Amino acid sequence: MTISAGTGAKAVLRRYLDALTEGDLTAVAGTFAEDATWSIHGTMPLSGIKRGRSAIMEFLSNAVALYQPGTQTFSFGEITAEDDRAVLEWRVRGTASATGLAYDNSYCGVFRVHDGRITEVREYLDSLHAAQVLFRPPADR
Repeated sequence: MTISAGTGAKAVLRRYLDALTEGDLTAVAGTFAEDATWSIHGTMPLSGIKRGRSAIMEFLSNAVALYQPGTQTFSFGEITAEDDRAVLEWRVRGTASATGLAYDNSYCGVFRVHDGRITEVREYLDSLHAAQVLFRPPADR
């Protein structure tokens, strides 16, 4: 399978990351297929499958509110890609809005691309750390 430089998994993922770091939500949305899915494993409030471009954009937009303004930072590793898949490792740091605790977590995402758009993301992270830092524990009963 031959993928052109502009629509291949690595090129599409780079466009997504560029748009994300520039805060260009219109360009971010344009990197996803209309029927794309984003899965987060675990049992925290963010876990599950987001289905469709609009659900993914709502998820990404709402994720910003998990951090105190101006504290969230990203660092991205290299993209490894073959055929229609790309793998990316990244790190997120910030101060959680809900708890005031420092957040520092490493992520890995497997991205699938078709016809120049992201069709699937499977995201892996330390979900226990995310749950404990980003979300208030349930009230004692």
